[in-house]
Amino acid sequence: MFAPRGLGYDRAITIFSPDGRLFQVEYAIEAVKRGTAAIGIKTSEGVVLVVEKRSHTQLIEQNSVKKIFAVDRHIGVAIAGLTADARVLVNQIRIQAQIDRLTYDEPPTVETLTQKLGDLKQLYTQHAGVRPFGVSLLVAGVDDTGPKLYSTEPSGSIWGHKAAAIGSGVQAVTEYLEKTYQDSLTLDEGIVLALRALKQAVEEDLHPQKVEVATVSTKTAALRILPLDELEKHLEKV
Repeated sequence: MFAPRGLGYDRAITIFSPDGRLFQVEYAIEAVKRGTAAIGIKTSEGVVLVVEKRSHTQLIEQNSVKKIFAVDRHIGVAIAGLTADARVLVNQIRIQAQIDRLTYDEPPTVETLTQKLGDLKQLYTQHAGVRPFGVSLLVAGVDDTGPKLYSTEPSGSIWGHKAAAIGSGVQAVTEYLEKTYQDSLTLDEGIVLALRALKQAVEEDLHPQKVEVATVSTKTAALRILPLDELEKHLEKV
């Protein structure tokens, strides 16, 4: 009589609630919100990815905490949510990138790989016995059409962005980016802006060991993880 609303409709991924909701997908989205923050910014010179690296104990080697992954030479992803789920998805789209290269004899576009990623996520929202992937990804890269930035949700939805944030503190970061983002940003300015935006979501001061930054420049069309000494110089400007 006094059972919570929606009781029973969250027992399986294939059951819609009377108001058209898939509760398991919404639970996966909540898992993403509890993950560390990740920010992507598209600039006139390329794309920037910035993530917070958080460990549960000081005994963990900080270098082993990975939140940015290379998918192809010119494409990288930043994650928020369950890292184990992200690792499986990254491996799948890495394979897809190689398939595209062998099939078409050219590098895959950022949009193509993002669509494949969204298709795989969506597949896990419509079959019994599985659960949605509890992770969102920012997909950044440079292809023949220029710099590209996309986000993917646990539902399989994909969106193109000028700037985007996923994970914890997303609302504060998004509000900050809406006020400060400009289309004419250079790559270095984009890095500083992303770090300042990350500061809106992180309660502590930003330290080089707890932040990871990657760029894909239009000049090189290659994913590059910033070394600590270069990252420190950018943090001094924040």
